[in-house]
Amino acid sequence: MKINIFFTLTALLLLTFLYPVAGQQAGSDWKAGVAKVKITPHQDMWMAGYASRTSPSEGTLHELWAKALFLEDAAGQQVLLVTADLLGFPKTLSDQIRDRLEEQWGLSRSQIILNSSHTHSGPVLANSLSGIYLLNQVQQEKIDQYTQWLEQQIYSLCEKAARSVKPARVYASNGVVRFQVNRRNNDESQIAQLSDLQGPNDYAVPVLKVENMKGRIQAVAFGYACHPTVLNGQQWSGDYPGFAQIEIENKYKGATALFFQGAGADQNPMPRRTVPLAKQYGQELAAAVERVLHEDMYLLRPGIQTAYSEIELEFDTPPTKEYLLAFRDKNEGFMKAWAEDMLGLINSGTPFPTSYPYPVQVWKLGEQTIVALGGELLVNYSVGLKKALGNELFVMGYSNDVMAYIPDEKVLKEGRYEGEVSQMVYGLPARWKTGIEQQITDEVIRLAKQLR
Repeated sequence: MKINIFFTLTALLLLTFLYPVAGQQAGSDWKAGVAKVKITPHQDMWMAGYASRTSPSEGTLHELWAKALFLEDAAGQQVLLVTADLLGFPKTLSDQIRDRLEEQWGLSRSQIILNSSHTHSGPVLANSLSGIYLLNQVQQEKIDQYTQWLEQQIYSLCEKAARSVKPARVYASNGVVRFQVNRRNNDESQIAQLSDLQGPNDYAVPVLKVENMKGRIQAVAFGYACHPTVLNGQQWSGDYPGFAQIEIENKYKGATALFFQGAGADQNPMPRRTVPLAKQYGQELAAAVERVLHEDMYLLRPGIQTAYSEIELEFDTPPTKEYLLAFRDKNEGFMKAWAEDMLGLINSGTPFPTSYPYPVQVWKLGEQTIVALGGELLVNYSVGLKKALGNELFVMGYSNDVMAYIPDEKVLKEGRYEGEVSQMVYGLPARWKTGIEQQITDEVIRLAKQLR
């Protein structure tokens, strides 16, 4: 009897070794490379995100970074995730980087995600919200020079990540943290007295873990859907995502932490406006990531599928010359500047654009689906897409091109900043036409079905 039990156990152990559980077997067939580069400006420059600033930067709270994670599956399929402490990648810069990567490395747009954290304590970039800043010629030249330098830094970063690939295992899971507050539905001035927060939210903390074959963490890519607007001072910083990345990299020596922004366009960290609060939220987010890293994460099968498209989002009826003249005369600041810009187009005979090419992207890394959408994406997109594609879905906003706010249908109808006024900030002629939420959602689902 003892001999039979011995042989049975031996046979089971051999079977387990020869035929591992699905998801465990192929984990070792991944290859991964990671790199990071400091992108803090070397001089004072105008800072991005707030029209209320009246002077350039004054020093550094902590460094700004761009980081890259390069993955290759068992069949040689490749993807590249780039994250950066920037307000957003404007289309011109994004296209230049992606075109160069395709030319030099053969990576198509579907294989590349450029995601910005949306920190409001980073530098202004060329062709990005330039109409809202009080720029003189010297400051504009600094911005143009920095943008050219940044493009080269990011390209070199991607090269370094691609050349450093080694065998790895890749895991995925979701955590949770709850400092985001829907800013459209809750009065920030009353936040300390509120006991019942209103409005849609997405508290998920999506996490990708990359470890080498010895089990040492090589990279942690994680996200959250919340504006990095704790800080509004004059020092460079990545805001709470920057503090979260510092915390994780200090905890896991030798690992690179990459933060990606989610559908956080209508979510603010509250309360805010102090450095200790930014550190606190960073520590909370890092703790949520660390908890996930210590739990059983799903070991992803080494398979990569990607899909990408650009759909034409239409603008609503453009303003007339009469409307713009009246609007200009009764407004100041960026609203007045917008009206003058639109009048300039009319007077020069330049037609208003009627639509915008909006980037939609879907990845499947093994069993994990990732959706990456452009613009300042509102949280209801994440809520709706998770209902359609599963609650474990990773949703990124601010990816590949940040051209405007992307409101859901309800917010588009209501207007206010996210639904209407923000279009002026981005220099667009009108609000989006009704139906964009369905158009974007349908395209995501269409691309996701291609990858099943």
